[in-house]
Amino acid sequence: MPQSIGPRSSICIVRLSAIGDVCHVTAVVQAIQRQHPQSPITWIIGRLEHTLLGDLPGIEFIIFDKSRGFGAYRDVLRQLKGRAPFDVLLQMQTSFRSNLLGKILRAKRKIGLPNGYGKELHNLVVNEHVPGSEAFHVLDVYKGFAHILDVPPFDAAWSIPISENDQRRARELVNHNQTYLLLAPSASNSERIWNPENYAALADYAHSKGMTVVVTGSPAQRDIDLARQICELADNAIVNVAGKTSLKELLALCRQARVVVGPDSGTLHMATTQQTPVIGLYAHSNPFRTGPYHGLSYVANSYADIMASRGLQKQMKQWGYRLKGAELMREIKLETVTSLLDRVLSSTEKRPSVSMN
Repeated sequence: MPQSIGPRSSICIVRLSAIGDVCHVTAVVQAIQRQHPQSPITWIIGRLEHTLLGDLPGIEFIIFDKSRGFGAYRDVLRQLKGRAPFDVLLQMQTSFRSNLLGKILRAKRKIGLPNGYGKELHNLVVNEHVPGSEAFHVLDVYKGFAHILDVPPFDAAWSIPISENDQRRARELVNHNQTYLLLAPSASNSERIWNPENYAALADYAHSKGMTVVVTGSPAQRDIDLARQICELADNAIVNVAGKTSLKELLALCRQARVVVGPDSGTLHMATTQQTPVIGLYAHSNPFRTGPYHGLSYVANSYADIMASRGLQKQMKQWGYRLKGAELMREIKLETVTSLLDRVLSSTEKRPSVSMN
């Protein structure tokens, strides 16, 4: 049952990474803010993730710089020195690094993920758990942290500031084009990257529909090379901004795009926060758990077909179950994705009207 907190109870969030997950957490944190506007919130977050969310109003951010090793823990404790223990700690990440941080932080209540969802000694860190439920999508599971603080049921919504400078820079990168497909082809795991020839063919199809195509990517050499390869394979010109944007500029590109296409990655979830339609390409993980929130009707879901072909239907509802194999993304057919693009372009809505609750 939800347990009330005082009107000025101090709340600490531990969610260091990754981009998609911190986007999910943002919707939960902002729901808590609406319910408990007088409660001070401190969010301990990774350095990269801070560049995206560090200007969220009403939140104190403390950067955990993992590159500093054990010095990162000392940095956090130094900033908290002399403070009273937090009234509530929401341990929203279960990696060893984040669990160790949660262990050394002082809080009266330490709330973790539902029993069975944690790992890396998570249960030794927390003294409460979010109650189990039928929730399956990551964001819906995270909503449990808000509900345990007596926040009533809510639909996910985001308010992430984007400066005028970042919006202007995004417009300049696409030559002020207002109808473009943003292609985010990369993923943290190389196995989740679709064939470059398919990306290029999709770009040409979008061009035939009168759209400009913009390809993005991180400054990592792998992403730069992938974007260049797609541009070389396409018959029509693609605007290549890979490695040229900050996260805020990328968020602005997502806001201004007509549609964003790519595999399971942070960029897709960033686009979701901007109510931009997303076509997700999923073969390794269940999109009903990690897919674009509000946008599952536009997902190319080969994961379900692969699981069925392997007789793994029971594992479909196993939280966190992933498939492995570099060949799996080949199961996503080009015609499936072009059909989804046609559906997006025929829709007059900015945000797909799909409920995840």
